[in-house]
Amino acid sequence: MASYEPILLRNRGVEGSRTLKVYESRGGYQAVRKALKMTPEAVVEEVKKANLRGRGGAGFPAGMKWSFLPKDRKVTYLCVNGDESEPPTFSNRVLMEHDPHQLIEGVIIAAYAVQAQVAYIYLRVEFHEPFHILQRAVDEAYAKGYLGRKVFGSDFSVDVYVHRGAGAYVCGEETGLIESLEGKRGWPRIKPPFPAIEGLFRKPTIVNNVETLCNVPHIIERGASWFTGVGPSHSTGPKLFCVSGPVKRPGCYEWSMDITVKELIEDPRFGGGMRDGKKVKCVLPGGISMGALSASELHMKMDFEDPRKFGLLGLGTAAAVVLDESIDIRIVLRNLARFYAMESCGQCTQCREGTSWMHKIAERIARGAGRLEDLDLILQTARNMGMMPGLSICGLPDGATYPIETVVKKFRGELEERIRAQFPEKTEVSLAVVG
Repeated sequence: MASYEPILLRNRGVEGSRTLKVYESRGGYQAVRKALKMTPEAVVEEVKKANLRGRGGAGFPAGMKWSFLPKDRKVTYLCVNGDESEPPTFSNRVLMEHDPHQLIEGVIIAAYAVQAQVAYIYLRVEFHEPFHILQRAVDEAYAKGYLGRKVFGSDFSVDVYVHRGAGAYVCGEETGLIESLEGKRGWPRIKPPFPAIEGLFRKPTIVNNVETLCNVPHIIERGASWFTGVGPSHSTGPKLFCVSGPVKRPGCYEWSMDITVKELIEDPRFGGGMRDGKKVKCVLPGGISMGALSASELHMKMDFEDPRKFGLLGLGTAAAVVLDESIDIRIVLRNLARFYAMESCGQCTQCREGTSWMHKIAERIARGAGRLEDLDLILQTARNMGMMPGLSICGLPDGATYPIETVVKKFRGELEERIRAQFPEKTEVSLAVVG
């Protein structure tokens, strides 16, 4: 692999990296000064040229999203999605803990580009330390005149608030986040209208992920042509990757999106290989909601396009969960199904009932009471859910079904072998929930 200069994580490990003084000493807040000399339209156009795709999971172009705002709007809000509820993703947390001013600079530039008067940084409630780190950084920026009235002496003003949600997976979806910000139950809204037209407090709103906005200062400072020169043409710019499981060096790493899953696991600069001579059985490369790879599919590139060639929903959060050969795939199936059954908001019938039934079936299989027909039944349940069939308000059921479908399809042989090896009397258990 070629060499790579860290961009997003350049300040990680630097003493005092959380402070404004150190951030500025390393070139911080120069990009925002440059942006404020440009027109808001020019900033939007530069981000569009860079083809910055959202890092929160969907991969939608950020600049295009900004351009959806109505021209005659009088009030605009910017919401920063720091909920990071996708297991086992922690790249946003690393950014906020080690370099909070990088995020604040990105927020100011984005707010200027979309002419937002108020920005909310939404964190999951469990992020106690990142909340206090980020709040101190916001306070520093206010004290220096970088936030509030006439930022950096310009005619632009913006207020930034750090808000902690009540904690729910579905609040990672932008309208669920907006509902939570408004003090309501965190569940998604029916769309249209989309947030760019009617979002927070029914006003035009842009929702961007933490990592997405951390890229913005570097695009403005270095230019769109630099950004498009990093990584493949359809997946440009620096990217953070998480790797966890029985690898030697679990953690958060930065590289371009031409890296493969195998390199992320085995390269000594990243995962460093498997511990104790274990072999890879399965990898969930994009968080758990994108689906699973078998050991023969580790050549997949961690970009926005290649995962679909392997039957996955997409790149997701680029957080790889590595499972070794000792793992019983039935337990993996049960844990995946249980998570989504617990996290469904219950608003859509097919998601509420579908995730629940997938969990019941997977639980029965894991407890040694499964039947061969259960594998077809769980796949049939999965196919009758989601935005893809046009049945649900948000994408949670799609995220719930892809890991179930890919695990069953790619590891069906093992699942059938496990079911056949059960005690004969246990295979006769009915569809009733095993207590």
